[in-house]
Amino acid sequence: MTARIGAIVMAALLGLYLVFVFQYALLLIGSQNGIAKALGIALLVLPIVGAWALVSEIVFVVRGQRLVRRLGEQGGLPVDDLPRLPSGRIDPQAADLEFPRYRAEVEASPDSWQAWLRLGLAYDASGDRGRARWATRAAIRLERRR
Repeated sequence: MTARIGAIVMAALLGLYLVFVFQYALLLIGSQNGIAKALGIALLVLPIVGAWALVSEIVFVVRGQRLVRRLGEQGGLPVDDLPRLPSGRIDPQAADLEFPRYRAEVEASPDSWQAWLRLGLAYDASGDRGRARWATRAAIRLERRR
């Protein structure tokens, strides 16, 4: 729960920052100085890209959490019985040993969003966040096609 609150606070701060950058860009564009106008126009790109990135991440998280909830309701979530490190995180070596099972499940049924989501959870447990996001995006894309 504290991670969710932290993410909400960071998103709100980023949104506030983007509003200030946008306002500053408009002030520069309204200036009589040509260089300031050019900088203002260039500065407009930052809040647009930042807002797009923020919205796309929020949409990804909401859709991913919805799929995890659905998979849990179906009884398809992996059992969380892996050993933990003293920090409380899953031991990545133990997660790596479980990983081939989930990869084989995806290879057996590549059109199953449930298999892809379990693969994403396995990647996440082993600490590979990039591949976890990739597999979760694949699960979201497959589920949206249905």
